[in-house]
Amino acid sequence: MPKITFIGAGSSIFVKNVLGDCMCTPALAESSLALFDIDEKRLRQSETMLRCLNENLGGHANVEVYHDRKEALRDADYVINAIAVGEYSPFIVSDFEIPEKYGLYQTVADTLGMGGLFRGLRTIPVMLDIAKDMEEVCPDAWLLNYTNPMCIVTGAVQQATSVKCVGLCHSVQVCAKELLEGLGMPFDDIIYRIGGINHQAWLLDISRHGMDLYPEIRRRAMERMDDHNDKVRYEFLKMFGYYVTESSSHGSEYVPYYHKAGYPELKEQYHLPTDGYKNWANGKAQYWKEVSDLIQNSALTHERSREYASYIMEAMETNIPYEIAGNVLNTGFLIDNLPEKACVEVPCLVNGNGIQPTHFGPLPEQCAALNRTNINMQLLTIQAALTGKREHVYQAAMMDPHTSSELSIGDIVKMCDEMLEFNKIYLPNFN
Repeated sequence: MPKITFIGAGSSIFVKNVLGDCMCTPALAESSLALFDIDEKRLRQSETMLRCLNENLGGHANVEVYHDRKEALRDADYVINAIAVGEYSPFIVSDFEIPEKYGLYQTVADTLGMGGLFRGLRTIPVMLDIAKDMEEVCPDAWLLNYTNPMCIVTGAVQQATSVKCVGLCHSVQVCAKELLEGLGMPFDDIIYRIGGINHQAWLLDISRHGMDLYPEIRRRAMERMDDHNDKVRYEFLKMFGYYVTESSSHGSEYVPYYHKAGYPELKEQYHLPTDGYKNWANGKAQYWKEVSDLIQNSALTHERSREYASYIMEAMETNIPYEIAGNVLNTGFLIDNLPEKACVEVPCLVNGNGIQPTHFGPLPEQCAALNRTNINMQLLTIQAALTGKREHVYQAAMMDPHTSSELSIGDIVKMCDEMLEFNKIYLPNFN
């Protein structure tokens, strides 16, 4: 049976979802599950929870905890990555607060913008170290990456290492369902086609029994352009012609149109909270309560979730095909009108041969154009992380759609220098 290594296993709730799924899957139920995290307390909590769950589900898996990452990876068949580099306070908080000093406000700050840039810079060196270990001790393993910024982190591993790597996200899985339910349309018997980049992929086709649903979708959406919480995506549908995968609040920070110092009314008009990070302590308290409840639940059980990981591994182990939306390099121009070095999100066939991206074809030019504004920043962030050159950090920030639309070059450089100084413990190459 396969060995499945989980890096970042201190995330107990996510560990339960992903590895609990494996325990519920016959082809994976007897796997060796290797847990690794740099936080000993959280690692032990996940171990306690997982051993209890395993026992309640029949005790078929073998759960082991490791304190040496390379040993956790040794002979692994699959590696699941869910790390976060830098404590929420002060580092994630600084991703919000330093840009705010310069008039930049963000909603999530984990994908693009200054938050995405610096989260990427902190994360890429650790990911490359993990990949280096994999090249040595499990060179044939697949790396399933869940860590954001997805295109930046996954793309760096794909560009700079020989590791087989795919990035995984939930947004494609729920996109069509969210759209139809929001418009009061049934979701049954739907066929759809989505492609682009992570958090900005496009629902290009959607049909039922051969009937194109977009005319009715557009009609209903235009009637519902008033007050609701998905206004950014509806406006994209109106202006670009297609619905986009990421939520309105999150997707709003990837473009230059909504977080504008000169238009403060947009925040309320489009329901775009930019102060959620200030409540992180309350969120953390709730998270730890949920973890505590898991650990103390001796009757803990699990039903298979929608997470891609177990379905991917099952397809590889059984050679029964499965389709995912995967984040992969645009090698051979899977999407014709996006750069070849871009990390793109396209349908992928999974079977005993591994994960095989499919050729998607061209995006509508307006959709590709918007994607390219994000890709420019992503590729420059990867370049900055790989070279350690400050000028590449400046260039990445200068290409960011939100940042470049609000600040002068001088302020961008000053802000980058301040954030580099704050993050110097994780970014010694830039100092």
